Amino acid sequence: QVQLVESGGGLVQAGGSLRLSCAASGRTFSRYAMAWFRQAPGKEREFVAAISGSGASTSYADSVKGRFTISRDNAKITVYLQLNNLKPEDTAVYYCAARERAGILTRMAGYNYWGQGTQVTVSS
Repeated sequence: QVQLVESGGGLVQAGGSLRLSCAASGRTFSRYAMAWFRQAPGKEREFVAAISGSGASTSYADSVKGRFTISRDNAKITVYLQLNNLKPEDTAVYYCAARERAGILTRMAGYNYWGQGTQVTVSS
């Protein structure tokens, strides 16, 4: 069983930056691929970024490529999402997810554990 706790969300102006953190429990963290998804009001949850268990592979949604960076520190059992050059359309609840395999997936159905989410609001 893995528990995930997100933090780092908040209110920021367009063009600003935030760093989201997702602290995980468990001793086999490096075996889990991790991802961030987001859900804006009235919209479906969508993929943002994912990272393999070792951290060697990453994947990004086209809408965030070049602005967001996913990383992980397996010693700290934490995954991060650096959000730069934020836009109002990035406003959403951001969710951390863990998959019981080391390889990346970009669809929600492949992830076994989810955090409660952290709100990111970008003002224009």
